Amino acid sequence: MQAGPTQAGPTQAGPTQAGPTQAPGRLSPAARARVLLLTYALAAVELTCLFMQFSTVPAVSPWPGPGDAPAPVFQYLSRSLGLDSVGFGYLQTTFGVLQLLGGPMFGRFADQRGARAAFTLSFLAASTLYLLLAAACSPALPGLALLFLSRLPGGLMHTLPAAQMVITDLTAAEQRQAALGRLGLCFGVGMILGSLLGGTLSSSCGLHCPALVALVASLVGILLSVTGIPASTKAAGGCTQAAPPGGPKAGVFDLKAIVRLFLLPGVLSIFLVKVVSGFPSGLFMVMFPIISMDFFQLEAAQAGYLMSFFGVLQMLIQGLVLGRLSRHFSEGTLLRASVLVFCGVGLGMALMANTLHLCLLAPGLVFGLCVLNVVTDSMLTKAVAATDTGTMLGLCASVQPLTRTLGPALGGLLYRNLGVAVFGHVQLAVNFLVLLFLRRLPGPQEGIKVQ
Repeated sequence: MQAGPTQAGPTQAGPTQAGPTQAPGRLSPAARARVLLLTYALAAVELTCLFMQFSTVPAVSPWPGPGDAPAPVFQYLSRSLGLDSVGFGYLQTTFGVLQLLGGPMFGRFADQRGARAAFTLSFLAASTLYLLLAAACSPALPGLALLFLSRLPGGLMHTLPAAQMVITDLTAAEQRQAALGRLGLCFGVGMILGSLLGGTLSSSCGLHCPALVALVASLVGILLSVTGIPASTKAAGGCTQAAPPGGPKAGVFDLKAIVRLFLLPGVLSIFLVKVVSGFPSGLFMVMFPIISMDFFQLEAAQAGYLMSFFGVLQMLIQGLVLGRLSRHFSEGTLLRASVLVFCGVGLGMALMANTLHLCLLAPGLVFGLCVLNVVTDSMLTKAVAATDTGTMLGLCASVQPLTRTLGPALGGLLYRNLGVAVFGHVQLAVNFLVLLFLRRLPGPQEGIKVQ
């Protein structure tokens, strides 16, 4: 049992004025556990709704990785509205650019307004998107215009970064990696349940039904956020960071406050590793709907089974395996291991010839993606002050929209001219260079100093 601080003899050195201070609104361990459980539940709800949407509008997942599902060429709203592949590319690019721009701003908003406001805003944006999507299914309304309008709220749909911020605020630094990894379970639940519900509802009740169910679930998410999430998890976590002396408080749209984070020790190098190392895998996943049909000759149902296999692997590795590894190995060791595994996967992809080969490579690909994303998120949130964790996670959330924005054009060009083996060559070459970069890096690969 820990004794509370007294005037006579605190067991630890007292904080200075510029350092962290004990927050008056600190949560008890039981209350903190309830908030964390609700956070995981809200993340699962949002991901379930997103995968239900995929049964109506074929799309690439806003959180990249093995869950990016290929879409059949029929039975979808975009095709029923007469949208060709070029128009659908514009639709996807619009969504990717909005999420790319919205991630850092949403993070700043979460830091300044608190977790409750962040969750509420994200679910409110999701409710608007699903309402417009349901309206686009009505033949009496201009469906194509509503379909494009439904992408606009996507810039504020960042429930996962909000959940990561809450987990970061309410867990100790040594427990953060495992706690963030458990979000992989939420991803798996959302992918499996959302895909099942979306397919069943759209086939039995019409294309509008998944959007309406997702709308109701998002409204419930707003209610749970308002009633169950603390206004500020930074204060509830028991430690708040004093604001820098002098100067006005930075606003949500203050780009200097965002760029300032990259000037902190080790942040820029780890962020670049996150972007560069994961880009080849993201490129392959963006192109997988075409590769699955063209190179592997898979039917839509078979490709769906393969994606479900990837999703189960992600759920197991990120939710169960990563937590155990984090207790035995440092973050720097795990980061280097993920890059090394990517090199091996790249060599295998260069020699890949059939679906069996892909299934054998899948555990390594999923392991590399999960470890890279979770470890770099953990390291980067430790490198910034507690008041900036939301902004940092917002920047991390913008990495994958960047891949989805650049990926279709670049990936299509490479695949058309050089074939599927080029993705393995790029994976191997890029991550070999990243591995050399990590070996020359003096400090951040063994962990970043906690602010």
